[in-house]
Amino acid sequence: MTELTPATELDIPALNRLVNSAYRGESSKKGWTTEADLLSGIRTDEPGLTTMIQNPNAIILLYKEDAQLLGCVYLEKKGDELYLGMLTVSPEAQAKGIGKNLLTAAELIARNQHCSAIIMTVITVRHELIAWYERRGYRSTGEIKPFPNDPSFGLPKQPLEFTVMRKEIV
Repeated sequence: MTELTPATELDIPALNRLVNSAYRGESSKKGWTTEADLLSGIRTDEPGLTTMIQNPNAIILLYKEDAQLLGCVYLEKKGDELYLGMLTVSPEAQAKGIGKNLLTAAELIARNQHCSAIIMTVITVRHELIAWYERRGYRSTGEIKPFPNDPSFGLPKQPLEFTVMRKEIV
């Protein structure tokens, strides 16, 4: 049985394991979303996830199959836009439509909150990921943002920056 539910503070340890396993370290290399060749260190931590969950303008949406956490996405309302971040699918469960399901749910939430668009940032050298979002209707705005100089986001192995992507919600 598939469930899409908002995360609570009780989910933080499992969320922390999921996100870090999908983006960093050896386990992440089983999937195509790894950032292990670009960044060392962790992708997130429990205090950071707690802050995200406690944000009254945001939710972390969980994707579970048979009570097993396989994916998540962070959604934060910013004015009339919905910011999408931390789209995560377990490396062992990638290429099964979970990411698409989470994007579809995010778009429904954006409509329900009367948002005009979904915005996100993607590391510019992640060409395959940018192409994946483009196939789903997201477009680069041309805006570039610096990668944070903060070890809680990871330690870059090369200079990194973000491109801002956007999808209009109709």
